[in-house]
Amino acid sequence: MKPLVIVTRKLPKTIEKRMQELFRVRLNEDDHAFSRDELMTAMMDTDILVPTVTDKIDAEMINGSNLKMIANFGVGVNHIDLAAARNKMITVTNTPGVLTDDTADMAIALMLGIMRRVNEGERIIRSGNWNGWAPTQLRGTRLGGKKLGIIGMGRIGEALTVRAKAFGMDIHYYNRNKLDDARERELSATYWSSLDQMISQMDVISLNCPYTPETHHLMSAHRLGLMKEHAYLINTARGEIVDEAALIEQLKSGGIAGAGLDVYENEPSVNDAFLSLENVVLAPHLGSATNEARQAMGEKVIINVKTFIDGHSPRDRVLI
Repeated sequence: MKPLVIVTRKLPKTIEKRMQELFRVRLNEDDHAFSRDELMTAMMDTDILVPTVTDKIDAEMINGSNLKMIANFGVGVNHIDLAAARNKMITVTNTPGVLTDDTADMAIALMLGIMRRVNEGERIIRSGNWNGWAPTQLRGTRLGGKKLGIIGMGRIGEALTVRAKAFGMDIHYYNRNKLDDARERELSATYWSSLDQMISQMDVISLNCPYTPETHHLMSAHRLGLMKEHAYLINTARGEIVDEAALIEQLKSGGIAGAGLDVYENEPSVNDAFLSLENVVLAPHLGSATNEARQAMGEKVIINVKTFIDGHSPRDRVLI
């Protein structure tokens, strides 16, 4: 009998069809977010679970499960208790490398949106209150010539560098490990060993690092306070990297010029204070929301599951 694979959210049709050909699969036909009870039941009913970032899988759930594999649909795995999975010898995989360009594109979109005040302009048009072009209306700031500080120079950080250079931005970065000299020259990127010093000198800060216990509230009240008054914060990584309460205070007080956010500290809940602020662009976690990326993510899940079922070690394994 084919192995049972339970998928917690609706995936692209071509991916679901291929899964049905390869496995016994239980799909989420109405795409509702699983409750904790539904998720626990699924984890007891199958050896292989395909969750997404919306599924919080803690130690209690893992310890009470019959899982052999968690084939995550997505790159980030901070919603899974990896220590508990390791203790139960559960293989955990993800889908790296296929959403790099899309997330970098999103960072640029947020920069343009907030720095050129596109969101404010769109609201004026929709309200019917636009009275025509005026020399002083909605003056923003250009990207060219601005210092961009990238926190996390991995795949996405490097892809963002290529795009930002095309806009004429001056690239700086902070990373756990310094790039080799040849790669730095190729990217025309300047390394900072001090995160605080870099933040204090940048016009734009972009968060592109993974979320870990060490990066929780990396952008703290202290670090947000180091930003220049004309600077912007862009976050396409994880909401928990930013102290949102402190960010809101900076936006309200004019401590920074604005922010572009695609992720939030308590998703899907968004702090109400953001909704009343003009100097923030808010997107609903769209970083990987392209047809190409979601298709490629699904294909990686299928390969990971098939490789595991065939008795081999999946290429994209996070654990075991």
